[in-house]
Amino acid sequence: MPKMKSNSGAKKRFRFTGSGKPKHAKANHSHILTKKSTKRKRRLRGVEVVDGTNVKQIRRLLPYGNG
Repeated sequence: MPKMKSNSGAKKRFRFTGSGKPKHAKANHSHILTKKSTKRKRRLRGVEVVDGTNVKQIRRLLPYGNG
């Protein structure tokens, strides 16, 4: 059976933690930052683990972890 293809868009948006949970960057931190408070922008930094309701879908898009 041939290898499955990973979804290219998902490859760029998700990584996996050491324990295998998908993580993602938070939204709303790329532009129009002047009207957002410093506190809000600080909270948008970094990464967050994906909600459990979406994990199954991400695993389908990335069958080999981060391939």
